[in-house]
Amino acid sequence: MRVHDTLTGSLVDLPPPPGPIGMYVCGPTVYQRAHIGNARPFVVFSWLARWLRATGYEVTFVHNVTDVNDKIYDAAPGRSAELARTATRWYLEDTGDLGLGVPDAMPLATESIPEIVALIGELVEAGFAYPVEGDVYYRVSRFPDYGRLSGQRPDRVEEQEPNPLKEDPRDFALWKSTKEGEDTSWDSPWGRGRPGWHIECSAMAERALGREFWIHGGGLDLVFPHHENEIAQSQAVGRPFARIWMHNGMLELGGDEMHKSLGNDVTLRHVLDVWGREATLVFFLTGHWHGPLDFSDEAMAAASARADSFREVFRQPHEPAPSDAWGRFSTALDDDFSTPAALAVMHDWRDHDLLLRALELFGLGSLAQEEAAPPEIVDLAERRRAARESRDFGEADRLRSELEAAGWEARDEPGGYRLVRVR
Repeated sequence: MRVHDTLTGSLVDLPPPPGPIGMYVCGPTVYQRAHIGNARPFVVFSWLARWLRATGYEVTFVHNVTDVNDKIYDAAPGRSAELARTATRWYLEDTGDLGLGVPDAMPLATESIPEIVALIGELVEAGFAYPVEGDVYYRVSRFPDYGRLSGQRPDRVEEQEPNPLKEDPRDFALWKSTKEGEDTSWDSPWGRGRPGWHIECSAMAERALGREFWIHGGGLDLVFPHHENEIAQSQAVGRPFARIWMHNGMLELGGDEMHKSLGNDVTLRHVLDVWGREATLVFFLTGHWHGPLDFSDEAMAAASARADSFREVFRQPHEPAPSDAWGRFSTALDDDFSTPAALAVMHDWRDHDLLLRALELFGLGSLAQEEAAPPEIVDLAERRRAARESRDFGEADRLRSELEAAGWEARDEPGGYRLVRVR
C-alpha cells in the first residue's frame, strides 16, 4: 500500500504486512461542540486503520484530545477545566454515534504533563530551548530543517507568539507561566504553568507509540505551525518521530445558502441529527482524503441517495460479482486510499456478500438491514394510504411531506406500500 506524504510531496510505500503500523492523529481542541469538519480526520483515519487491519497489518491507532490550550482558557476564564471535560464528553459522544468504534488510545494532554515537562527539560539542557520569566521557548534558529514540512523559508517565518523577551520572534512557547484568572496549572522546574500546544503532541505521540512510528495524521491546517513545530521539538533531541505525514483536506462549508437544512449549526451533532449517520459517512466517502470536500445540502442529499441505492441492492436478488471484483476494490484503496474510486467499484456490485463486506469496512453494514419503522411513522403511512383510497390527494401529499421530513418514504407497491428510511 502507498499513501501521499506531505513531507516528500510524493506517494510513499508502507512496509508489507504485518508492519506494525503506529498511527498518531491530532484530535480536537475541546472548547466547543465539534463541527462537521472536525469529524473528517477521525473518519478518514478510522477507515484507514480498519483497511490496514483487514489487509493483515498490526495497527495502533492513537487519536489525542487537546484539553489544555489557549482557546479553552479564552472561552471559559476561570472554568477551563470544566469546559474541557464537558467538550471532551461531547466529542466522544458525537464521534461514537458515527459507529466507527474508538481508537486504540485517546490520550489527554492533562494526563501527559510529566512526559511533557521531561521533554521540555531535555530541550533546555540540549540548548534548543530557553526559559524567560517562567515561560520556555524553542530556539527555531538551532534547527536547520525548520520549514521543510510546510515549505516555509526559515528567514520568512512570522512571529507565532509575540513576547518582547524572546531571543527571536520566530521562537514558540513550550511552557507558559500561569496568568491571572487561569484555573488550571502544574508545577515545573520553570515555575507554575501549563504546556504549549505543540509540545503536547510530541510528548503524547512518543508516550503512545515510541520515538519513531509510521504515520502522523491530521488536518491540512495543522501543517504549519503545529506539525512543523512537532518535528523540530522531537528531532532536536534524537527522536526520528513520524516517517509519513498524512494531511486530510479541509471541508469547504460555503455560506448559509449552502446548508439551509442546518441553519447556522454545522456541528457534527446537528448534521447527524438532521441527515443521519449513514448519509454522513457516505458523504465523506465521496471525497479523496487529501483533497478538499464541499459540504452543502446538495452534497448531503446526494450522499443520502447513494446510501439508499446501497439499501436497494439488498432488496433485489443476489447476483454474484466477477472474480476480480474485490481485487479492483482493494487496488483503489491500496493506491493512496482512494475512497471515491472504491465507492465507484461498489456501486457496480449486486453481490450481497461482497457489498456487505465492503460496507462494513466503512461502518455502513447497517445499509444491508431494513429498518423497522416506528409506530408514529406507520401511522402517518396508514393515514396517507387511507387518504389516497378516498381520493383526498391533497391530504395524501401533505402526509407524504411529513414522512419525508421525518426521513421516511412510503413506496407504493401492488397491494400496498413499503416504508423505506431515506436518511
